[in-house]
Amino acid sequence: MPRGIYECVNCAHREVLDTTEPILPRACPKCGGDMILVGYSIEGSERQDNVETASAPTEGTTGAYGPLSPEVESKLSEFCSLRFEGFDGRVAAFEVLEIYEKNFERVLGELEELGYWAALKKRNGKIVLFIFPAVKEEGRRSWLPWILLLATVGTTFLAGYYQAVNFIWLLDYLGIPGLRNPYLIALSFSVSVLAILGTHELAHKTAATLHGVRATVPYFIPFPNIIGTLGALIRVKSPVPTRDAAIDLGVSGPIAGFLVAIPVTLIGIKLSVMVPPSALPSEGGIAFGSNLFFYLLMKLSLSQSGDYVLYLHPMAIAGWVGILVTFLNLIPAAQLDGGHIARAFMSERTHRYFTLALGVILVAMGILWVGWTLWGMLILLMGSAGNPGALDEVSPVSKKRLLLVVVAVVIFVLSATPVPFSLS
Repeated sequence: MPRGIYECVNCAHREVLDTTEPILPRACPKCGGDMILVGYSIEGSERQDNVETASAPTEGTTGAYGPLSPEVESKLSEFCSLRFEGFDGRVAAFEVLEIYEKNFERVLGELEELGYWAALKKRNGKIVLFIFPAVKEEGRRSWLPWILLLATVGTTFLAGYYQAVNFIWLLDYLGIPGLRNPYLIALSFSVSVLAILGTHELAHKTAATLHGVRATVPYFIPFPNIIGTLGALIRVKSPVPTRDAAIDLGVSGPIAGFLVAIPVTLIGIKLSVMVPPSALPSEGGIAFGSNLFFYLLMKLSLSQSGDYVLYLHPMAIAGWVGILVTFLNLIPAAQLDGGHIARAFMSERTHRYFTLALGVILVAMGILWVGWTLWGMLILLMGSAGNPGALDEVSPVSKKRLLLVVVAVVIFVLSATPVPFSLS
């Protein structure tokens, strides 16, 4: 059986693998990009069977296309002027001479209807277009997200109940009036956390749908900790078409979740109580770190000053968590939301080194908070897989997306929390 010769669409790395699938998503060992089949190797000798190479430049798309259908030829001719370079029966490569259609997403959508995907890359000073069969969408386990959601409702409610008991104890201890129903307080915490995380992921899902990217519904991750969850995520099932789309997918979640966290935090701060430091336990408590945005909301909501400490209501903790999640996701590394934004402006190699540097810096920041060491190690692990970026790395980023990036940077600075937790 022949083995496949694969080339990475990002870094052009080649190697022989024991498969002949037309595309291997994120399989490049160097940059994590998509590997496409460009030839075959039989008995250890690399031989590209049935690969035709243009003997002379041909304008437009009138050269030999192998078995590509006339419909695909016609669609390509609407998009750009091409010089045919090679075809192995599955993957076609062209040098792009001139681009007619600036909306690459429209081209991708129409090509996908014909059963193909395309990638527009820069190679050795040239623009190269790859055409290869689209990967069919796999069946989904539609029940799994709902089971995880119900489990996360349970774990966040239990976390909220634990916080409610402590908050009610303080009210009783100081004789402060306030709501003392632990179940309502726990429910308010659970709903707040799920609203922030759910809005974040649904915004990603909406942006993906608008750009024709297949993505799952949100998967919540239940976990028995102080907030009852490890967050939520969606799985992207098809390539991101353009750099504009990558930015939209990256900024949509943090901005949407941040907007929900604002009213949750304001309500939570109003329900919180100002207490003298002497009223708090001398040891064993958890102090939540501050950031510019939470500080500004406190100044906006509270008028009392002096030697007092704000004891957070569970809803305020939910809002604080939402701000922290926004900050962590906007770190411009690996496959985080901020990483996708940064990748839109960087080459694969530059972004890999950038991720490595940030991971090392976060590990070193473990002297401030041990969690940074774990977070840095996680980023280094994710970064080892690379970030393939958008299919179209040639078209420029639009001015509207540049404005969105500025908004994301402002939110990142406001939500930055150098020491998220400390023990009192």
